[in-house]
Amino acid sequence: MAPGDAALAARHAEHRILLCYGLFGEVVAGLRLDYMRSQADWLRGLGLAVEVVALPTAAPVLVNAARIAERIVADPRPVLLVGHSKGGLEALAALLRPGMAARCRGLVALQSPFLGSPVTDALCGIRPLHRVAHRALQALRLGSGQGLRDLTAPVRKAWMTENAAAIAELARQVPIAVVATTLDGAPWRIEEGAYRLLDRWMRSQGVGPGDGLVPLASARLLDLPLLVLPGGHRALVSRGPGRDPVGVLREQLLGLTPPPPPPAPAPHPRTR
Repeated sequence: MAPGDAALAARHAEHRILLCYGLFGEVVAGLRLDYMRSQADWLRGLGLAVEVVALPTAAPVLVNAARIAERIVADPRPVLLVGHSKGGLEALAALLRPGMAARCRGLVALQSPFLGSPVTDALCGIRPLHRVAHRALQALRLGSGQGLRDLTAPVRKAWMTENAAAIAELARQVPIAVVATTLDGAPWRIEEGAYRLLDRWMRSQGVGPGDGLVPLASARLLDLPLLVLPGGHRALVSRGPGRDPVGVLREQLLGLTPPPPPPAPAPHPRTR
């Protein structure tokens, strides 16, 4: 058992940990590739209750947020939410629903495009390609074209602006950890070649560095601290040379601390 594991297991023994996959995460997991599996196995090995929320990951964000909320209320135990990419957006939206924040003890968002992805902007901007994607997603029961459109910058920025006050209030009630990656300084790997090409294209569009799908500027959540690590878009959820998804999640869960309680109201002055 690694240092900190015993303390983490004791701290979260009475909690449920809900893992929320990103776009097409269920497809990757179904191919028996490591996608949050090593993290789930590690947590279960500590004796913790872990559940992968069954989501059609290309469904609209608010539809999946409602599904996550259903899993939160399905058991009286408090939850910790861990969301990768689109799953982090849906976990955040779930916690904004009435009564959900009181049931949550922490949110870890890994590489989530809170302000959208220019790659999705480009895909949805080509109407014939978006229509083909929409029909294919429906046929495969993975979601719809609306789920892709929900990841575009205009949709995400509008939602974040509309809900900025509610998110700020949530952050005062629930500890939130936000982590992203950048290919800057990451070792070259064949499996990340496509991410590097997309990252180069995103830079040419003036959106700055990122993990190949999510620019760092998009991964920021209001003024919360952002931890930036080297790697492509799956670096925090899949094992590989130089990758330590378990270590990243361990550090984030250990670092979740409850927000300080609000100050006590000042006593009323006594009257004579």
